[in-house]
Amino acid sequence: MGACAERNISLCYITPQGKFLARVSGKIKGNVVLRQQQYDSAKNEVQSLEIARNCILGKVHNARWVLERAIRDHSLQIDAEQVKAASEYLKNSLHYIQNCQSKEQIRGYEGEAASVYFGVFDQLILQQKKDFKFQGRNKRPPIDKVNAMLSFVYTLLTNQITSALESAGLDPYVGYLHTLRPGRASLSLDLIEELRAVLAARFVVSLINKKIVTGKSFITKENGAVLMNDDLRKKLLTEWQNKKKETLTHPYLNEKIEWGMVPYVQAMLLARYLRGDLDSYPVFLWK
Repeated sequence: MGACAERNISLCYITPQGKFLARVSGKIKGNVVLRQQQYDSAKNEVQSLEIARNCILGKVHNARWVLERAIRDHSLQIDAEQVKAASEYLKNSLHYIQNCQSKEQIRGYEGEAASVYFGVFDQLILQQKKDFKFQGRNKRPPIDKVNAMLSFVYTLLTNQITSALESAGLDPYVGYLHTLRPGRASLSLDLIEELRAVLAARFVVSLINKKIVTGKSFITKENGAVLMNDDLRKKLLTEWQNKKKETLTHPYLNEKIEWGMVPYVQAMLLARYLRGDLDSYPVFLWK
């Protein structure tokens, strides 16, 4: 640790579930220049808009290809025409988002695309349809089993992205699309957008379709909130750790990496862009 401190190498402590705990740094804060570049870019309307636009392009692109994969693999089990229509809508949305000139426009198209995507999300659930009926996204509190798991996994992924940003020397609380708010990890919420459908939501759907989870593992409160019981949370955490060990070819690096490393790679790519090593932030585009 002393040798790392002398060489201005930070050591980060992270839980097995990916939550950032602390950083040990030397006397000189080596990331101060990077963070200043981040703060400057957040105030720069053109640069901030570009990063925000890229994140949402990644979100809509990946959501579309999740639907396309369902059409390819399960066309006889789903309403393929309905899912294809949603996919085409998302494809057309990419053009409009690419040409957005304000964050308000981006948020508008993103909201419409999310509504269309979640409008056919129930089609992705092929097993246990009676126990895991999905009629739209809801939260705070979730009022069905699918939303309860989605919210939990989104939280796990947000924690992992926050850890990745901290490890890369970036400030998770200064974002581009999500507005600044005390205690809100705005940059983490920006970067999770490109991974929501392709990593978190696909993971939840796979747990249901493989019958790793059942409808008996939930508790319904008096106010209608649906919560996972302790055993399910433990099982889900174990499966999440296993998911992070699976490998893929990163679309930008063209190298095999584990899914668990994707947030760290994206954080490092964003840092490289802010340092001026890349012309733009290479958003994660899955296919």
